[in-house]
Amino acid sequence: MFACDELLLNASTIDATGLQLSNQAIVIRKGRIEWCGSEDQLPAHFQESAKSRKDCHGQLITPGLIDCHTHLVYAGHRAAEFRLKLEGVSYADIAKSGGGILSTVKMTRDASEEELIGQSLPRLLALKNEGVMTVEIKSGYGLDLQNELKMLRVARQLGEMIGIRVKTTFLGAHAVGPEFKGNSQAYVDFLCNEMLPAAKNMDLVDAVDVFCESIAFSIRQTEQIFQAAKDLNLPIKCHAEQLSNMGASTLAAHYGALSCDHLEFLDEKGALSMAKANTVAVLLPGAFYFLREKQKPPVELLREVGVGMAIATDSNPGSSPTTSLLLMMSMACQFFSMSIPEVLSAVTYQASRALGMEKDIGSIEVGKIADLVLWSIKDSAALCYYFAYPLPHQTMVAGEWISLKDT
Repeated sequence: MFACDELLLNASTIDATGLQLSNQAIVIRKGRIEWCGSEDQLPAHFQESAKSRKDCHGQLITPGLIDCHTHLVYAGHRAAEFRLKLEGVSYADIAKSGGGILSTVKMTRDASEEELIGQSLPRLLALKNEGVMTVEIKSGYGLDLQNELKMLRVARQLGEMIGIRVKTTFLGAHAVGPEFKGNSQAYVDFLCNEMLPAAKNMDLVDAVDVFCESIAFSIRQTEQIFQAAKDLNLPIKCHAEQLSNMGASTLAAHYGALSCDHLEFLDEKGALSMAKANTVAVLLPGAFYFLREKQKPPVELLREVGVGMAIATDSNPGSSPTTSLLLMMSMACQFFSMSIPEVLSAVTYQASRALGMEKDIGSIEVGKIADLVLWSIKDSAALCYYFAYPLPHQTMVAGEWISLKDT
């Protein structure tokens, strides 16, 4: 029998559905989970061979949290637009008038890679300091070849700098590049023929996303981009049914999308299509709150048809300027009436599915990477009960305890 590197005893944990388990033990070897389960069933040889052991005193251990939808690489801010929102101007009207995404595009284009790193790093560190170990980062504020690639490079560098797992998503289809104003189809053709292949060839992209909406890209254009991604063997995601029902969720499911995100205007047809395709619904309470939306995503419908639900920050300068996944968890309970187990699963197992990473992370199971968080509390409900309060915790990344002070 092999010796184990770390033995965690007397812990509370959660399973993939978010249910709390007590009196648990976790065996870690070579950065992965070698064994886990009830402590009274722990094989004796693990007790005898452990190089290190830790009594958790009943405290909660969860998988490392996962923020599966962010736009956190950008320059500047949009505080001036916040004033307009308070005066009643809609997100759609701001975008149509040249504000919104395009204002961030200008600031991001003007920033060097070093400046982008300097502005984005604190946002990623804030997530890491809440127990988040895997973050998806989208491009989409470049909207030309040079600057989309710049954003993706910065996203990769950020993860390497602070030892956090970053998955990059190409979102060139966030808005029409300003050089193509009035000719969105020419932009889509350029995106499919030039931008996306270049990002793929440079190994900068893990998935492809499209903002399918009346103020962004049509169903036909979205399908063209999905097909281009498929031809490059890249998985897809979709900003779908956020402001209206365009049928984007049904289309995305047809292409086997990892996730459809937002979904405030999702209907039964779209939900059934997602269920059939095992597409995850990524719900974004921060944007729902900040945009003062009235239409909630149909959580009960998603439950009924069996669509897994993830929660993410949607960290971005225009509609969700937050870096607190713990706050989003509380909001999901309060605004969307999700249960505590649903929310805990939403930021661990379901979030890993939304990134296509469920074989390696997202749950405490044998063979998975030992990304774990040991919290200062014993009741898993406390993770959703507190808001805007970073609960004390210890973090293990791939079997190694790390000091947050060092990052």
